[in-house]
Amino acid sequence: MSLAYEQHGRAALHLAHAASLAPSPHNSQPWFFVEEGHDHGFEIHADRGRCMVLTDPGGRETVIACGAALFNARIAVRNLGFRPAVDLLPETGNPAYLARVAFAAHAPATYDEALMAGAMAHRHTHRGPFGAERVPEELLDDLLEHARAEGADLQVVDDPEQLDQLADLVRTAENVHRADHGHTAEITRCVGPAGVPAEACLYHPDCVLLAARDYLGLLRQFSVPPQKWVSRTGTVVVLTTPYDTRADWLRAGQALQRVLLYAAAHGVRAAFHTQPLEVPAVRAEVRTGVAFGRFPQMVLRLGHTNQTWATPRRGPAETLLHSDLSVR
Repeated sequence: MSLAYEQHGRAALHLAHAASLAPSPHNSQPWFFVEEGHDHGFEIHADRGRCMVLTDPGGRETVIACGAALFNARIAVRNLGFRPAVDLLPETGNPAYLARVAFAAHAPATYDEALMAGAMAHRHTHRGPFGAERVPEELLDDLLEHARAEGADLQVVDDPEQLDQLADLVRTAENVHRADHGHTAEITRCVGPAGVPAEACLYHPDCVLLAARDYLGLLRQFSVPPQKWVSRTGTVVVLTTPYDTRADWLRAGQALQRVLLYAAAHGVRAAFHTQPLEVPAVRAEVRTGVAFGRFPQMVLRLGHTNQTWATPRRGPAETLLHSDLSVR
């Protein structure tokens, strides 16, 4: 269900392109967008057919990804010189319809918004060790403020005991996933020209403190990593929300993307370790043992690296529809 590129308004195309640059679980891109009229409004919907059924059965990570796409759309509106008017979860009877963005008053973008708009195309997920340079404390403070501006919190996990506890929980959840052949197959299918580039997955999944996904089956060849760089794990952070509703997931996604873009604008990349949040019992332990009772929505490593691999994105011809189509 797609339309020719030239049938859409320019603003809708601009927003669709920006929204499509958001991160998603294993580059699943679980969204589609709807243009209302001719640039009258822009809708973000979860695409059930692109969800990770085994990895994300409850849809939490899908909604977070769509929240990140929503933040990109907001920044795109600001980049056009308008304020975005955002309506979360507009239709209670349609849970896949997650947000609507419209154009409000004219207003120039702020310096930070322009900075994040410029970083959008250059933000890429990292999968491997970081360089030795630490993330500056001042930047971490800024990232915390950006997360809070979206209704979330960003907790730096720097206490050695707490960091070891989180690493153990990541390992526990990753072992659960690795023992599940269905889950392993779902992850493996994500590698390829339309998903996660194979060249981005060449590091052994256990080469840093937090265990990673084994996209390429490297553990079958090397049960232990040929080299381990614990000191190059980077700065570990946990993104949390006070509650755990779909609205909170959307806020978490917007906070996540705001943090990622601001970090990328300052030369800092991110690696994702969501495994402990995909096993309910383990997520509960992260909440009580690491997140001080708040609901953990994302586990990240932040750091510096010169290695970047861009993941492919679907264009507006595949993602953008008109409101006169039956999409609900």
